[in-house]
Order: sequence, then C-alpha cells, then structure tokens
Amino acid sequence: MDLKGKIRVIEDFPTKGISFKDITTLLKDSEALYECINEMADRFKDVHIDMIAGPESRGFIFATPLAYLLKTGFVPVRKPGKLPAETIKYEYELEYGTDSLEIHKDAITKGQKVLIIDDLLATGGTMYATAKLVEKLGGEVAGLGFLIELKDLNGREKLKEYRVESLITYDE
Repeated sequence: MDLKGKIRVIEDFPTKGISFKDITTLLKDSEALYECINEMADRFKDVHIDMIAGPESRGFIFATPLAYLLKTGFVPVRKPGKLPAETIKYEYELEYGTDSLEIHKDAITKGQKVLIIDDLLATGGTMYATAKLVEKLGGEVAGLGFLIELKDLNGREKLKEYRVESLITYDE
C-alpha cells in the first residue's frame, strides 16, 4: 500500500513556507492504519522489545497499538506537569529556547529494551530527549521508529547512535 499517498500535504501551514504533513487522512483509513502499524512491527521484528515508549501526543497514536500488537506495555513521555507520579525530566535546546519532557521514575526498569515510536522525525530533538530519559532510567533503546521522516532537517544525524526506521520519507 502507498502510505505516503494517504497523507495530505497542506502548504503554508501553520505559517508561510511550511509544507505540513497531515496524518489525519491516513489515520481515518482503516486499511492504511492497519498497514502502518504492521509495517512498524515488521521493521523491528529482529529486535527483542520489552516496552514501547512514545512522546506526546502523536507518538501515542502509533506506539499504543504497536505495543498491543507486540504484547508489550506502553510508556507515555509527556510535557512537564502532565504525569501524576514522580518523574524525571530531560531539557533540550530548540532553535529559539528550550523545551523538556518527563517520564515516570518507575516507567522502565534497568535493562529493559525499549522501542520508541513517534509520528515524525524532523530535527530529532524530541526523540533524542525521549531516548535519554529511557537511558536515565537504565533502559536500553532498542530502536526509534517513525511514520514520517523529513530528510532535509537532518534529524537522523542527531540520532546516529540509535537504529532509526521511517516508513515514509520526504526530501524537501
């Protein structure tokens, strides 16, 4: 199936010069969504996975059904103040300022192999922060999976210490 063809591209959104990749058209197509989750599972079939983590919010969309399919648990990685129990935080640089993510301190146990899933690889900042949170808890990053990769933003370079798999790429 042509998953790329299921994604709607909206020019000049949210600002002029941006070519937004709208995944809602893929998500509403039951066959495309089914194919997407199965293809993600297939990309990591050679890796032992104990847990799947996903950053908010669209990482949740793909990580949770993948965790179900692979019979693992799911760990949400969230913006500060969104998780109710004790957390650890990772702060990272943005082009103009900083951002941070949090994970529950008890979400991952030492030695667990964790697959991290998100919808989009752009600059790699969010995924790098998520990987570092997993490692701070003693987990081992088994791989990083994405629906879409925007190659011209070089996010893969920031993540070069990890295995990176993308189902769809854009070379803009």
